[in-house]
Amino acid sequence: MKIVLVFPPFYLSSLYNLPPLGLINLATILRGAGHEVTVIDLVLAIRRNTLSLGVSIYHESVQLILQENPDLVGFSVQCTTFPAVVRITELLRMQKPGLKIVLGGHDVSFADQLTLEKFPWIDAVIRGEGELTFKELASAYAEGKTPAGISGTTWCCDGTVLRNGDRDLIAHLDDIPIPDYSFVPSLAIYRDACSLPRSIAILEVGRGCPHQCVYCSESVMWRRRIRTFSVDRIIGEMHHLSENFSAECFLLAYDQFTADRGFVEAFCGRVLDEGLNRIPWYCISRLDSMDPPLLRLMHEAGCESMCYGIDSGSKRTLAFIRKQIDENILFQRVKETTGEGLVPTLSYIIGFPAEERVDIDQTLALALKTGIQGNNNPLLQMPTVLAGTELHRRYSDRLVREVDTYFSLGLEFDNGRRLKEDCRLIDSNPLLFSSFYNLPCAGLTLDELHRLASFFPLIVNLYPKTFLLLSIAVTESVSLLFERFLAEVQQNEGLAAPDLTLNQCRKHLPPFVEKVLREAKVSTWAHLPDIVSYENLFLDVGRPTGNNTPATADLCRLDEQLPLRNDAMQICAFTWNVADIIDDLKQGVYRDSYEKETTIIVAFQKDGGIELMEINEFGRDLILLTNGTRSFTDVVEILAERYGQGMERQEFYFECSAALAQLIEMGTIIIHPQEQ
Repeated sequence: MKIVLVFPPFYLSSLYNLPPLGLINLATILRGAGHEVTVIDLVLAIRRNTLSLGVSIYHESVQLILQENPDLVGFSVQCTTFPAVVRITELLRMQKPGLKIVLGGHDVSFADQLTLEKFPWIDAVIRGEGELTFKELASAYAEGKTPAGISGTTWCCDGTVLRNGDRDLIAHLDDIPIPDYSFVPSLAIYRDACSLPRSIAILEVGRGCPHQCVYCSESVMWRRRIRTFSVDRIIGEMHHLSENFSAECFLLAYDQFTADRGFVEAFCGRVLDEGLNRIPWYCISRLDSMDPPLLRLMHEAGCESMCYGIDSGSKRTLAFIRKQIDENILFQRVKETTGEGLVPTLSYIIGFPAEERVDIDQTLALALKTGIQGNNNPLLQMPTVLAGTELHRRYSDRLVREVDTYFSLGLEFDNGRRLKEDCRLIDSNPLLFSSFYNLPCAGLTLDELHRLASFFPLIVNLYPKTFLLLSIAVTESVSLLFERFLAEVQQNEGLAAPDLTLNQCRKHLPPFVEKVLREAKVSTWAHLPDIVSYENLFLDVGRPTGNNTPATADLCRLDEQLPLRNDAMQICAFTWNVADIIDDLKQGVYRDSYEKETTIIVAFQKDGGIELMEINEFGRDLILLTNGTRSFTDVVEILAERYGQGMERQEFYFECSAALAQLIEMGTIIIHPQEQ
């Protein structure tokens, strides 16, 4: 039988695309059973401009599929792509009536009967784990049989929807063949088409989740069981993907990677033994299963980053979610993770039905506190109501459509808008397309929540110290304070709707802080403007620079050199000792006053990051005098008038030479040979 497996069209410029591992798994098994299999990734086709965005995108998708002349077409269905799959399958049925059409994925696994009732041109839905079910279903269709008796299948028979019994989960994941990545274009093509920094391969290391979070369908899908591939299998696949498919990075697919400490330690040990730690990897973890020694081991083994589902800073909300984690551990674990050199993605959710403003403010405050630790990527979302979850069961009668959330974007195919037919389809059935809907929240309007989800992460990234201290200083709700700031930006910029960019933050936040403090008549917190300036340093230094590269000076010939300060370097003088204040903030200490202590800090780019160093007035003047027109000898002569009293000129020269060498090594000063 000729089978085409399709990853449906989806485009969101802010998200990258990776090879569809689930379809690659299925294709590997189906080919092993004697079928001719093709995988079509329509997301990649959009990225490579072989599938055009526009009103005809579904018709073009159908033609790409039918040119393979398939007998059976299988679709992976997830959240946003569900309407696209419905539209494409209807067109396929019209153009090739005898074609078998099968769907699989989380959404349809929990909405299988309703899907087939509403869209009778679909032949079957594979529920849950699909490898064995699809193999049996394809064999049945190839032999002209029905899916009767095939576990895990829901199917249509003469207009009646039949639901076979559930299939047992695969007992040993190693029984699944190693996925053959040759079914899709090379990892380098994905990298270049999706503007990725490296060729990334998804590597499945386990399945399942034992927890009961109300918004997540993972634990339901996997029946609250966890299973892992063997360490031998995972290590072998890492070698295979690196050596045969040029993988430069691995995304370890498993929501509970650190659930079993022994498994993680064994995996990391083998990675180190095999020298695979040269290839970076990313994983998903829970905060309560980590500690510094394990983080250290993972980092040594090549882990660069991980995703933590923090969800909320509110004890009441965590209880509602059924997230069984001590809220006091959240901040500590993030601090430990960043302290070990790892960069976590921190996922927060705001706007559950019973949440009040105070609950949401506690989450926003936690996001700011973790942002103060630096080196993390905040993701702030509104709840998505997924089929199969407790949210869906309890609140599906309250669904409304007002704003687009994280899991409802990607179908804007008509000049940045959804196709009208897609909108009508979504409107026709909230239960099936619930990921496009919202749940009203007790504490904030959906518009307020949407603005927070869209723009507040920028504050967490750029000004976490400033914004947290400002809210504490004026004892104002974080969410209300942010609304005031957005309104200020909108008014000052003359915008038709709220918006926020890096440059707008840089321009409007400093005067906003001064205005809020002045209006609140705050007598303390005089150091807060210095914190704004401190955070501005990172923005100024982080701007793109030229191609200047630091050079090591020949100290024996400094008088022939023209030192030039690096354009990316910034110097800032502070009235307070900001280093001490930042140390307090990282420890969760928020003092309203400090003794004045003038400090000078130089910020500079180094090894892809930004470093700060406290310097004295001599160091500041040395840097400022190196403007590319003075020789080092001239610089020394100028400095000697202020700092060289009581020293022999040669001694002072060597002092300046040593200081310059250190600044060159740091990268704050470069050396240009004097033109002849």
